Amino acid sequence: MACAVKSLLGSLSRVATPLYGAAVAAAAAARTSQAWTPLVTSVRHRYHWQKMKKGPLLRNYGQNDMLHNKGLMPHIEHHKRLPIPLYRPKNNWAEKRALFGQNDYIDILGPGNLHPTKTAYSVPAWLRGFKGNEYQMLLRKKKLFGQQMALYRPSKRREMDKRIVWLYKYLNFKTKDYMWRKA
Repeated sequence: MACAVKSLLGSLSRVATPLYGAAVAAAAAARTSQAWTPLVTSVRHRYHWQKMKKGPLLRNYGQNDMLHNKGLMPHIEHHKRLPIPLYRPKNNWAEKRALFGQNDYIDILGPGNLHPTKTAYSVPAWLRGFKGNEYQMLLRKKKLFGQQMALYRPSKRREMDKRIVWLYKYLNFKTKDYMWRKA
């Protein structure tokens, strides 16, 4: 309808005739001759009882959930029992357990010629007896293994360098230095 009116008005505007005013009036009359219809919005359920009449809301319709996630595990008939590992008591006299902590008090009880850091066998040799923070430990590691890491483990070396730079900035700018006294 609107397209017809536009085309009619467009053709009349090109031709200057006294009928132009009559055509506009006819178009306006045609527009108002239609019945007024309100704007309609679609509503699924107008009343609550209509919604309840359809039954409960179906969720995940068509999905077959293979996992049991509600409550206790069910007893499934005609199935194998879940395997439980057999009880095997630990051997308390195995070498690892029997000798655990044997060198803890060697400096007190022994003759004094063996330092406890010498007996820390599970710690890498370059870290035995080391006291310091992570930054100092990484600097020590870089000094000892830097060239080897650059050849054989370049990504680990790069990550270590990044961590050293980050710790350097953090320790210098974000922490207080307790070595200096207030003047």
